[in-house]
Amino acid sequence: MTVHFIGAGPGAPDLLTLRGRDRIAASPVCLYAGSLVPRALLDHCPPGARIVNTAPLSLDAILAEIVDAQAQGLDVARLHSGDLSIWSAMGEQLRRLRALGIPFTITPGVPAFAAAAAALESELTLPGLTQSVVLTRTPGRASMMPPAETLTAFAATGATLAIHLSIHALDRVIADLTPAYGGDCPVAIVWRASWPDERIVCATLSTVVQAAAGGPERTALILVGPVLAPADFAESSLYAREYDRRFRPQTAASPFAGTRE
Repeated sequence: MTVHFIGAGPGAPDLLTLRGRDRIAASPVCLYAGSLVPRALLDHCPPGARIVNTAPLSLDAILAEIVDAQAQGLDVARLHSGDLSIWSAMGEQLRRLRALGIPFTITPGVPAFAAAAAALESELTLPGLTQSVVLTRTPGRASMMPPAETLTAFAATGATLAIHLSIHALDRVIADLTPAYGGDCPVAIVWRASWPDERIVCATLSTVVQAAAGGPERTALILVGPVLAPADFAESSLYAREYDRRFRPQTAASPFAGTRE
């Protein structure tokens, strides 16, 4: 018996990985985060599978379902939205499973920030503008932020910020970021990236509150940084004609000559 943690992706059912699909199809028990995971993914469950929406359950109740499946020798597909590496509450479940000696696997999923960038038709790292993306959030009731992890501290780096779980605190986000980025810095808010009702607002730090007025108060990602509306940026050296690299040596004297095979 194994518990298969599966990143279900940002919302569109076809953004599930093939490995995730196959593990769902092979698991007689499926525990899914019903508030965010699309029900269409449950179509991959085998006939007669026990399907449990964990949204109203406590951690103890979720573990009880897993222990019951273990007693019956049944594999469990544990579905979380997006990717499991950030804000999934997987870590606390893994700690319990290790203590119980229950084996598990982890299948990554498409994260929300990647789906949002695709919706915006944007690359979040552009030469000469920024080469870093910070995934962060504002404090919430379920999880406080460590003292050093503030928006003002991250803004000082000039990196592209992908701010999750914070649309309810948009005023605070703007106040924290404007001194470093300036009021003209581009901002994009993507609600429910890749879902059929996806909504996008593009604005600046000084205009985004008005532009986003009346928008949903949850399931949104705030992206901030000059890469969202670049006036100009350098081209990567990777594909430059004169760039000497292993798969495209420029001269016979290149250290990469004869290494392409």
